[in-house]
Amino acid sequence: MAEPGAPMRLKEWLIAQIDSGRYPGLRWENRHRTLFRIPWKHAAKQDYRQQEDAALFKAWAVYKGKYHEGTDKADPSTWKTRLRCALNKSTDFQEVPERSQLDISEPYKVYQIVTDRACDAGIRSYPQGSTAGSPKKEESRKDTMETAHVSLQPWLSAHPTERGCLVRGVFYGWNPTPHGQLLPGPQSYLPVEDVNNSDCWLHIRLYYCDVLVKEVTTRTAEGCRITTSAVPADSEHLYGPSCMEQIKFPPPQVLSGHGHVACMTDVLERLLPHLERGVLLWVAPEGVFMKRQCQGRVYWNGPLAPHRNWPNKLEREKTYKLLDTQQYIQQVREYLSNGQLMPQYQIYLCFGEEYPTRAGHPFQKLIMAHVEPVFARELFHHAQRLRPTLLRNSPQPCAPGTSSHVLHVLKQLCQP
Repeated sequence: MAEPGAPMRLKEWLIAQIDSGRYPGLRWENRHRTLFRIPWKHAAKQDYRQQEDAALFKAWAVYKGKYHEGTDKADPSTWKTRLRCALNKSTDFQEVPERSQLDISEPYKVYQIVTDRACDAGIRSYPQGSTAGSPKKEESRKDTMETAHVSLQPWLSAHPTERGCLVRGVFYGWNPTPHGQLLPGPQSYLPVEDVNNSDCWLHIRLYYCDVLVKEVTTRTAEGCRITTSAVPADSEHLYGPSCMEQIKFPPPQVLSGHGHVACMTDVLERLLPHLERGVLLWVAPEGVFMKRQCQGRVYWNGPLAPHRNWPNKLEREKTYKLLDTQQYIQQVREYLSNGQLMPQYQIYLCFGEEYPTRAGHPFQKLIMAHVEPVFARELFHHAQRLRPTLLRNSPQPCAPGTSSHVLHVLKQLCQP
């Protein structure tokens, strides 16, 4: 802490600016006030507004005596460079590129404030290219989306018990991996008796311009790949496990019978080739995971998405956790108790366009995928049926065909 009257260090100055609320887009990213966002629009952008977009950089230049209003020539690029260099040199800050979004209409960078305790322990925010998870274990999952760089190959050769899970469905027989290890990769092994276990299934709907063009339920434990073409033989190093179920985007001509959007086929034909390697989706005991492999950009929304009215970009060759099993079960428990908040399990993927956008913007997108983990949907639907009987203290049996694992979880959730 600076002495009274002494110049503030960058950390103290920046915290004061965030708390002041004077700069649009400059805000805390989490309730612990350890992550913050800085608007980072390039001065060459067409919609660049110097007075607003350069305000923070200018304020730092003024504070440091590097710019005098009315005397010096305004130079937004230099102001920005000064603050960036100061942040990079400071031991109080660590950039978190995994959370930054620089290619959207209102780009920003995210930085972490490094505490003295973290510095003493040699802990910093996980660097670009690291395979470890965030060291901030205490960060709420509501505050941060878990990401990690993961190579699929170690998971292909390992027996499931060596991967920290026994692959007996989402609710049975798994050993959580210690914090900081790799996120689980697509399953490459499953006992025969569990192949038909719906805990591993995903219900997927593909839309072109809001028109449903394909609907499928995957039934493999390894997960699926949403792509434009078949996977070439001997290309697992590029495309991921060959045993994953293939879900191909249909040709744009499927829209020919839909007059109001038939004119979009040309646009779709130009976009689809950029999705060639597609995206990988799979269910593990810990939750639902995804990895983007295609060149085309992919955005998403869902239970663990950091933003509701702002684009959430999925970086290429990273594994993302889209739904957390234990968090979801807790939501179902709360729903059974009070019925107020509906458990969230739907996942939305948008290909080639920013998503989600600000409230009030039109929803229609060129290519969307709606993903529902079947285990989560079953659990919610049976919780809906069960809740009224719980209120009458007379539980009724679930519908025939209900997964034994879902029944097991419901039984546990309904215990007083």
